[in-house]
Amino acid sequence: MSAALILLAYAAVLALAGPRLLTRGNWTARAPKLGIIAWQALTATAVVSVTLAGFALVVPTMRVSAGLADVLQACIMALRTQYATPGGAVAAALGATVGLAVLARAAWCVIASLATAVRCRSRHHDTLALVGTPTPHLGAVVVDHDEPAVYCLPGRRRRIVVTTGALHLLDDRQLAAALAHERAHLDQRHDLVLAWSGGLARAFPRLRLFTQAHAETVRLVELLADDVAARTTQRLTLAEALLNLAGARTPAAALGAGGTTAALRVRRLIAPHRPLGRARATLTSTTVAALLALPVIGLAAPALATGHLHYCPPGSVAAATMR
Repeated sequence: MSAALILLAYAAVLALAGPRLLTRGNWTARAPKLGIIAWQALTATAVVSVTLAGFALVVPTMRVSAGLADVLQACIMALRTQYATPGGAVAAALGATVGLAVLARAAWCVIASLATAVRCRSRHHDTLALVGTPTPHLGAVVVDHDEPAVYCLPGRRRRIVVTTGALHLLDDRQLAAALAHERAHLDQRHDLVLAWSGGLARAFPRLRLFTQAHAETVRLVELLADDVAARTTQRLTLAEALLNLAGARTPAAALGAGGTTAALRVRRLIAPHRPLGRARATLTSTTVAALLALPVIGLAAPALATGHLHYCPPGSVAAATMR
């Protein structure tokens, strides 16, 4: 019971304090890739902690340091206390139900988000086959449309789509910057990152941790794609392209260079580039790893200790039961 309460308390602390720490000082804008990892780790740890808390109620743990007779007696008494009494049986059943329900809900919604995105992209690919013109020198499909837009369709049949309106509005350097932004989305599989965060937000819509994590992830994948594109083009050129594409509407399940975050990204690209320092990045990475490891270690340590000390040897229990 104590392990379950500790894990639930840990999940509650993460849900309340985690978003405040990750948004303090807007450091994630200086290291968007690390910020994405931190948000994903925070949400994953919260789900794992609640799931393990439920499973901790199913299997009792104990510590005994006496002789074999006392060990056997304590082992049998622990099992009887856990499952023979109504309270113990109810706690075990409740724990198993909560653990499985949280895990199943999260998995179902993440898979559903992926499936929905795949269906939307499949329909869009069918439309592109009818109205699009492959343009090898751009590495994109050109669609005759007056509204300027540049976006990508991730997945197995990955495509970058450019409208004729964008070709008329953007010069060669700006178009190259926008295409580099979309290639960054495709190469780094940002669609999977968004499916995970969006699936958890769909699974637990009333929990601010997951809805905020998804909103931040949407913002950070765009910042990361900007940074990757800026390695091959000038940041001011990319900012000009974003300004021209700011009003573009991105189809469902696609990732676009413009959109609602364009204005904030333009200001970031114009300002002097200040990446996160190595020391702070290392400290943040270590903290993220600790977030993931703590609930597993907290539950596994008593179980490993119990198994190592042979509190309940199967052969001895059988012999004691036959007497």
